[in-house]
Amino acid sequence: MNVEIIPASIADKPALERLMELYCYDFSAFDGADVDAQGRFGYLYLDLYWTEEGRHPFLLRVDGNLAGFVLVNRHTLLPNSEWSVAEFFVMRKYRRHGIGKQAAHFVFEQFRGRWEVAQIASNPEARQFWRKVIGEYTGGKFEEKVFDDEQWKGTVQVFENIIDPPYST
Repeated sequence: MNVEIIPASIADKPALERLMELYCYDFSAFDGADVDAQGRFGYLYLDLYWTEEGRHPFLLRVDGNLAGFVLVNRHTLLPNSEWSVAEFFVMRKYRRHGIGKQAAHFVFEQFRGRWEVAQIASNPEARQFWRKVIGEYTGGKFEEKVFDDEQWKGTVQVFENIIDPPYST
């Protein structure tokens, strides 16, 4: 499988919007979201990925086909963190082939600093995925914090990749 992780341009926004609907549909099993009167979940922050500094959208392609996306931003839960994986989606067809790991490691390499990756409490599969992916990326050098307050209910992995190269991938 040939995997590409590419920055999403404004011309890619319609494709990313459609992928976001698939992501929100999958995620509704964890957050209980419903579609609106037009049958869409919507994502309030998508436009900001082309207008606000510090937001970075990426598309995933496998053998030329759209396969998912990664949204990175600077909106973090902890005060010393710099980067966050805001949303991460690999279409079901492409899961369990190492594509998510490859995409995550690629994105981590694009931005140096202190990272956070958060998972809501009701999604243990995501927590397991991120523990493994971040553990491999950092050689096990990451912290895990659990939140149960009005700001967040779930787990957050925190790590730094300031040195170059940070870890073995």
